[in-house]
Amino acid sequence: MKNKIIDYIKSDLATETVEEIGLNEDLLGSGLVDSVGMVQLVLFIENEGQIIVAPEEMIIDNFMTISHILEYIKRKRDTETKQS
Repeated sequence: MKNKIIDYIKSDLATETVEEIGLNEDLLGSGLVDSVGMVQLVLFIENEGQIIVAPEEMIIDNFMTISHILEYIKRKRDTETKQS
């Protein structure tokens, strides 16, 4: 999932050409992804991760970095597995 997210950001969302994206790089703060791109990223994560991002979960703490996104997806999947 990590590589899919990075590739998507590089090819579809990055506001400038980028060779590498660090796992802890601030996606919004660095200007790598703008606010519209962040919405597109959330939709991509829902589709690729097969999860539903609730409106109250669309907070910067969940989507600030690639690491945050991966942790969020893991928590979401773990929660959904426990509820099944």
